[in-house]
Amino acid sequence: MKSRSFIDTVILHTYAGNGGNGSASFRREKFVPRGGPDGGDGGHGGSVILRADKDVTSLIHIFFSPHQRAEHAGPGLGKQQHGRNGKDCIVKVPCGTEVRDIETKELLVDIVEHGSEFVAASGGKGGLGNVHWKSSTNQAPQEHTEGKRGENADFRLILKLIADIGLVGFPNAGKSSLLRKLSDAHPKVASYPFTTLNPIVGTMKFEDFTSLTVADIPGLIKGAHEGVGLGHAFLRHIERAFALTFVIDMAGVDGRDPWVDFANLREELTLHDQSLAERPFIVVANKMDLEAARENISRFKEETGTQPLEISAETGEGLPPLRRAIYDLGTPLRKPAAPWTPELPSR
Repeated sequence: MKSRSFIDTVILHTYAGNGGNGSASFRREKFVPRGGPDGGDGGHGGSVILRADKDVTSLIHIFFSPHQRAEHAGPGLGKQQHGRNGKDCIVKVPCGTEVRDIETKELLVDIVEHGSEFVAASGGKGGLGNVHWKSSTNQAPQEHTEGKRGENADFRLILKLIADIGLVGFPNAGKSSLLRKLSDAHPKVASYPFTTLNPIVGTMKFEDFTSLTVADIPGLIKGAHEGVGLGHAFLRHIERAFALTFVIDMAGVDGRDPWVDFANLREELTLHDQSLAERPFIVVANKMDLEAARENISRFKEETGTQPLEISAETGEGLPPLRRAIYDLGTPLRKPAAPWTPELPSR
């Protein structure tokens, strides 16, 4: 039974509309003797078009309706009337959706910008009416052509969330609690591992009216890049993040050493995508309201060579400096860039 609420990969089957047949009719009106050919052209079939929409956050609607069909066109009519064009089938997808060939897995297009479109299956062209064959030597042509069949194509859609900052950390590190305090997101919070079962994106708003999007990537544990835990399913969502924020359980509530957690997280991200090792990052030492965290912080700094920001997502301690650090981390994202819209290929 299909009952999931977040879907980030689906198979899409597309069926474009067929073109309408051309007409082979002749003009027949009172007081018009020997009326000539007047067959109109058939209409063009509708296409299946993927359109990026910033208000769509999951591929769940395609998961439940994987077969998308455009409308067939109408045939041409007498009096040189053009057949009705088929209606396009617009399939809205989240910004950040990759479209891949289902067999070769080749990336066909990466739909990132809101409003960008990709023609997944083109509608068939309409056939020609017999009026096109009219000539002085062929005054009663019977020739006409049938409409072309629309394309049928299958794709694999893969969603990679678009976020400025990625929150990474082991289960129970407090990422969800932190995201609730920093942004407008409301992820589920509980005192057991793997509470968050899908990526959550929140928006941080600042005093200068700028904002940054922050994504909580769930389920990262050692071996995630090989499919251990939930991390293998969601590691791809970190790929687009401009910068990373490592959230470390400094108290070691689950019996792990914080400095080992940090090393393992860095290793997992690097093994998944080497470029992640080069992203700017900050380290957050969470749960500093607990005594064990205060005992571990010195060794963490010594083992990792970092100066983490000390906070408590539970009490709110240290959050203002963290907000400022995230603001500074995302400063390059607020620089104006020259507008440029890539032309997406059509199938």
